[in-house]
Amino acid sequence: MKRFLHCAAAVLAVFFLMCGMAGADMLQQFAGQKGKIDIAGGTAHIPVMNEAAKRIMTANPDIRITVEGGGTGVGVQKAGEGLVDIGNTGRALSGDEVAKYGLVSFPFAVDGVTVVLNPANSVSALTSAQVQDIFAGKITNWKDVGGADAAITLYTRDEASGTREVFWGKLLKKGAIADKANVVASNGAMKVAVSQDAQGIGYMSIGFVDAAVKAPLLDGAEPSQDNAKSGAYKIARMLYMNTKGEPQGLTKLFIDYVTGPECTEIISKAGYIPLR
Repeated sequence: MKRFLHCAAAVLAVFFLMCGMAGADMLQQFAGQKGKIDIAGGTAHIPVMNEAAKRIMTANPDIRITVEGGGTGVGVQKAGEGLVDIGNTGRALSGDEVAKYGLVSFPFAVDGVTVVLNPANSVSALTSAQVQDIFAGKITNWKDVGGADAAITLYTRDEASGTREVFWGKLLKKGAIADKANVVASNGAMKVAVSQDAQGIGYMSIGFVDAAVKAPLLDGAEPSQDNAKSGAYKIARMLYMNTKGEPQGLTKLFIDYVTGPECTEIISKAGYIPLR
């Protein structure tokens, strides 16, 4: 038994050493490179992009990487018009977008989109039908879904948001969103808004959920990334990087890095499920 344990430990040690070497090799590909990579678009991507950029620029200070949000629509438009090297989207590109701009997509993670409530809200579970009626303005008081006797405050994203498109398409079934809904600009802004409004309800990437908000069960399923990957939780999408034509030079190296073995750790720490 002792011999077996020693062998197992040795195998694990070699495995982790090889993983570390693979990560180091991925950063070594940036040695001797100079230049700049500009990235914009989906806000769910930002934690992964920022950490990857930080590691690359630490390894090689001659490389500058800028990361901005703006939403999926901004990612499509800026990449398509050549204003950035990588445009991030929280959904697959449409056929029209590919035809118009000649964009090429690189998925790297699975992400769920969840309803979020203020932690003080006593509601812990909702059905799809209830969420649809809440966002359509048909249900306007929390008491109608088992909560307190208080008016519901709606928060949504603008139409350029990939998070909004997935939520609207997969959960709301492209139904109406009431005009009274407050529009926020990003996943981070959604978290701040709902965390500060005891009667608020919104939606966001599961990767952004922390103690500031709570994600209720939906149709009995926990909105977790593992459930999103397995299909137990249905409101899920992939996160994409997109380039105008096939990527070249530094842009290609960056995409190879994010879709490579080292970034599985970065993606997981950001709260997403790596595709690799």
